[in-house]
Amino acid sequence: MARDTGDERSPDGAHDPWPCAPVPSVPGDVWHWQLETMHVVSRVRSDLRARIAHPSVSAASTEDARDGLLLVFEELASNALRHGGGDVRALVVAGSGGWLLDLSDEAPDRPPVPAVDRDPSLGGMGLHLVAQLSTAYGWEERPGRKHVWARLPSGREETGERRKGQLPEPRSPEVRRD
Repeated sequence: MARDTGDERSPDGAHDPWPCAPVPSVPGDVWHWQLETMHVVSRVRSDLRARIAHPSVSAASTEDARDGLLLVFEELASNALRHGGGDVRALVVAGSGGWLLDLSDEAPDRPPVPAVDRDPSLGGMGLHLVAQLSTAYGWEERPGRKHVWARLPSGREETGERRKGQLPEPRSPEVRRD
């Protein structure tokens, strides 16, 4: 799965660990919440779970993709509250091919920084997980706000591609049987 990370580079020419890229514009149903504290994240996650369980959404996505959405939501929401702060807002756009998550906070001067060379038992691996589950991700600074975003697939389009590579090639009409 190709990842569109913007391939942004820092001033010294190295790859940025979490790319600075504008939040994409994605058509679809828009859901948004205000996140005041960590316990609100659980309540919003339950609301999000109910929304994506609706037949119109669940029929167009796989259970694994919906679980991935909930996991990425929780990671980005908790990061926004722990490391950003202020007025934290969550936005989810349910589009035809998946979801866009946009978590914003009032700390535009603190970009997301994935843990590097850290023992996973010490935590801090959430952004790596988000990157693995997403088709694209990034962050954007806007006046007074930081937006950390991720695009996640519905899981349906991948299934067809995977199966395509697993199916045997059709027989050539020129094959003779003895």
